[in-house]
Amino acid sequence: MNALTALLSPAAVRLDVDAGDWRAAIRAAGQALVDDGISTADYTAEMLANVEENGPYIVIAPGLAFAHARPSPAVLRTGLSWVRLARPVPFGHEANDPVGLVVALAATDSAAHTDAMAALARVLADPATGAALERARTPEEVLGILGGERPATAETDTRADTGTAPGAASQHKILTVCGNGVGTSLFLKNTLEQVLDHWGWSRHVTVEATDTISAKGKASEAVAILTSREIARTLGDVGVPVKVVQDFTSTAEVDAVLRDTYSV
Repeated sequence: MNALTALLSPAAVRLDVDAGDWRAAIRAAGQALVDDGISTADYTAEMLANVEENGPYIVIAPGLAFAHARPSPAVLRTGLSWVRLARPVPFGHEANDPVGLVVALAATDSAAHTDAMAALARVLADPATGAALERARTPEEVLGILGGERPATAETDTRADTGTAPGAASQHKILTVCGNGVGTSLFLKNTLEQVLDHWGWSRHVTVEATDTISAKGKASEAVAILTSREIARTLGDVGVPVKVVQDFTSTAEVDAVLRDTYSV
């Protein structure tokens, strides 16, 4: 058992679920949380309200929605649900629709699930693992794939020279931002940290995941903000570059955004 599978049980894995639209898909993921004793039905309503308020920014990669809301009394314990749809449905995301997989997170705080989000980001960035998950026939098979060792993808092994890192005397910070600061921003944080590790810049650039309200106050501390197109519109002009990332699991896309940020 790893940090990811510790938060996901077979009872919260649903395969080939019929959903007529994005609301039904999120309700199915929310019901799986309820059935596993992770949250109440109120949390499902909060996940729906999050999309209605902030738009489809939870669609963080092609075909993948990461449904969540802020920690609330409706969360009984931190956990995940996994809902693979029988037929993909549109969420309204201009680049990553339609969605065939909804992973839902219910968290009691903003920190307890960090390792699990990092593990999930690595899993979903691996095309071979993604294909295996699409073929899985049982919840137990899904958990087995999620808990297994996966080889590094070619995407993370083919970086060009990145030049000179920022000096230690000028420590830089980059913010990754989502509506609540507990879900999609952590995905993007992990992917960015993978790229920084590969560049050898991790000692010089720190990454902080945060929500839209906090980001406006913290923007002056950062050299850039990485986020979705929907959240970028919500943030507006915060005095630092706001970079849009379409696929939060893609090290290649984040690598390109980072190069643009530092003119590498």
